[in-house]
Amino acid sequence: MASTAVPAATVPNPDPPLEQLQNLAVELRLLMTRVRVGEAWETTEEFNREKFWKRLNEAAENVSREATNLTVVSRLPLPSPQKAQMCCEQVRAAIEAITAVYYSLPKDQGITLRKLVRGATLDIVDGMAQLLEVIFITPTQSPENKDLISCSNVWVACQQVPRIPRDNKAAALLMLTKSVNFVKDAHEEMEQAVEECDPYSGLLNDSEEDNSDNHDNEGQNVLGFPNNRDIYWSEEDQDLIIPCLALVKASKACLKKIRISVAENGKKDQVAQLDDIVDISDEISPSVDDLALSIYPPMCHLTVRISSAKLVSVLKKALEITKASHVTPQPEDSWIPLLISAVDHCMNRIKELTQSEFEV
Repeated sequence: MASTAVPAATVPNPDPPLEQLQNLAVELRLLMTRVRVGEAWETTEEFNREKFWKRLNEAAENVSREATNLTVVSRLPLPSPQKAQMCCEQVRAAIEAITAVYYSLPKDQGITLRKLVRGATLDIVDGMAQLLEVIFITPTQSPENKDLISCSNVWVACQQVPRIPRDNKAAALLMLTKSVNFVKDAHEEMEQAVEECDPYSGLLNDSEEDNSDNHDNEGQNVLGFPNNRDIYWSEEDQDLIIPCLALVKASKACLKKIRISVAENGKKDQVAQLDDIVDISDEISPSVDDLALSIYPPMCHLTVRISSAKLVSVLKKALEITKASHVTPQPEDSWIPLLISAVDHCMNRIKELTQSEFEV
């Protein structure tokens, strides 16, 4: 009698180990794209802050462990396809777990806080993807130990999770502090450039050494000074730099005062207003950078004026939003009108010195 037994389903053989690692790296890159634009998951459960941070910390620790395991398992000789598959599944599960924790953070906890958690999550996923890519490209017996370096990047990213601010006010203060430092650095660089009066001197000296055999320029390059006057500021340029520096200094003062107001008067439950203050304050540093770049020779006075006007607009908007928020309990507080007056004074001076550009 013929057998009627149903043959067992054929289990497909796993891909080769390195191919599995490459495929998982591609998955993680695609996951990062989704996390960047993903919204918080809707839930009827009341948000538990302590539980959230405990889950996030545990998820980060788990990813760190899986990064270590992946580095060990992937050493030559490579593991069997089955063992590689199990390792990849564990890495995938760890990454999916930490992204799930991020998605559980509701918007009403603050957009600024969510951005910080999202950034930390993306750093972890990116670090793991880099580790997978390095292992795939470079065998892990390589003397450069690139896999260990990439693994350390995952560890560092995971170690940052406990350092994330725990509420939106703390997150806002962190972002405002960063903005203050960025503007402070830009102001110092501008002052240094003015003191040196030749921000490109190093490059020019190198160029002159390369062209030292060209004796035709000797008469035009007295005492080693280049003959291209575009690298110097004219007297008019130097006059214009003064109010530009003052405007950047006022920008730094605005950010400092805004940060102090948030620190002293900010309320953790007023997340929307704190987010608005951070959003507009984030625009100050890039606007300062634009102005700083515009003053380098050869200076275009029209560009300087446009960059200054943009910065002034952002500063005034930041001050008005701060004034209308709960962090300024007394809107008539003298520091806001004083800073607006200082900003207007700088802008008026810049307009005076660039008026000729509009009269041509």
